[in-house]
Amino acid sequence: MSDTHHNTEPLLLREDDAGVTTLTLNRPRQYNALSDELIDELQAALDTLAAEPETRVIVLAGSGKAFCAGHDLKQMRAQPERGYYEALFQRCGRIMTTIMAQPQPVIARVHGIATAAGCQLVAACDLAVAADCATFAVSGINVGLFCSTPGVALARNIGRKRALEMLLTGEFIDAAQAQAEGLINRVVPIDRLDVEIYRLAKAIRDKSPLAIRTGKAMFYRQLEMGAADAYAYAAGVMAGNMLAEDAAEGIDAFPQRRPPEWKGR
Repeated sequence: MSDTHHNTEPLLLREDDAGVTTLTLNRPRQYNALSDELIDELQAALDTLAAEPETRVIVLAGSGKAFCAGHDLKQMRAQPERGYYEALFQRCGRIMTTIMAQPQPVIARVHGIATAAGCQLVAACDLAVAADCATFAVSGINVGLFCSTPGVALARNIGRKRALEMLLTGEFIDAAQAQAEGLINRVVPIDRLDVEIYRLAKAIRDKSPLAIRTGKAMFYRQLEMGAADAYAYAAGVMAGNMLAEDAAEGIDAFPQRRPPEWKGR
């Protein structure tokens, strides 16, 4: 399958707006399927943004009708070798762990279908806002392929019986159900989607970037720990945060009823 869009359109679009960077998957005719090339572009963009402190929030979007329909099955079938498949799934998994490790919070903007690895992408993002017309599925089982890697992200968002039901049946859930299950944060009519995402992004953008960065890293790390270890680790992180310049500034600004001026230190 050609990835050239008549050789003109880039596979991934980037738009910057006052500290919020939107990355848009741009293979609309292929429902933004994650080709080798698109995976590489997305990885490179996230790596670049990690080193850009002026970017405070990342929004992940899709062009055309779909958010993301998963892996590019046609491209995969053209290369039936175990080594290729293992490398592909590992590179895709690296995108998901990169999102978790990203210093900026990443918000999925889901306006259409999110299936298989596309549903995995939604689950891997820190937050997700969906249009009420969006639908979600881990549908590989319908073509004889259990969504093993999407299952890792899905099971870290929703309860195990519901995750397994989706994985075993391949059935779609709608946005309201996805919100009830904990896969997404908010559901709005599609004409309100960008307003709602901007509101959420702005609420995060206006906070201390240091507190956001250290807090996000702490959150994911403590999830893998037992409760006692998690409290011990969190106490150390919080003590370091208290000693930071931003915490002193924020605590001093509060009784003075003035907006704090974050230094990011």
